[in-house]
Amino acid sequence: MRWLIIGFRTAATWIAGVAMTIICAVLVLITAFVKDTSPLIEKIIRFWSRTWIVTSGAKLTIEGQSHIDLNRSYVVVANHLSTLDIMAAFLAIRLPIRFLAKTELFRIPLFAQGMRAVGMVEVDREARGAVHATVNRQAKELIAKKRSLIIYPEGTRPRNGVMKRFKKGAFTMAIASQLPVLPMSIHGSYEAFPPGKPWVHGGPIHIIIDPPIETAGLDHSDTGDLRDQVYRIIADRVTAMGGTVV
Repeated sequence: MRWLIIGFRTAATWIAGVAMTIICAVLVLITAFVKDTSPLIEKIIRFWSRTWIVTSGAKLTIEGQSHIDLNRSYVVVANHLSTLDIMAAFLAIRLPIRFLAKTELFRIPLFAQGMRAVGMVEVDREARGAVHATVNRQAKELIAKKRSLIIYPEGTRPRNGVMKRFKKGAFTMAIASQLPVLPMSIHGSYEAFPPGKPWVHGGPIHIIIDPPIETAGLDHSDTGDLRDQVYRIIADRVTAMGGTVV
């Protein structure tokens, strides 16, 4: 019976999720053509996110939304366990947020056009040094439009569900733009939809948003300390929620 439920949930998630992705991509393209900063775009993105979360059987619990100032922009930093983290983040952070997306996603017809229309930042890992200048340019464009950026500093989703050490890129960007870092801790999404596997299990996903950390006055030499500070905050939260870290 358990596998029957998982099979049904998996089919429902993929069918509804893919269909809604196509529909929402078209709606976003039309809206962005008229005005690429329209509030309607955020509503479409959140509707798309809610479709994936609901059909997956995930139950989202969010703490700490009061720490978000709706009049500011942030570099949101979170641990990364599952594809569902993206949808959960759009629902948890009630701001216009965009994320770094690997270049492979921009090869998917229509989905790619939708991501570009709303300002998702393309990251080509093969570009190596050149990628930093491209990402920084796109990030500045987002900030100019009063949007926030979410970055998963582990670099990729761990296949064993264990949170890895953070890389410096997110914190270099936060200091360069003098934007506060907003720590977001996620637990449960790995169990709900493990990376590299098609099966959707559902279940609770818990998100905790901690107070933002200001970067005003910091410079490049402070990057390592800022990274370590944010890592400790998120690692402690993940551990307290029942997760494991390196």
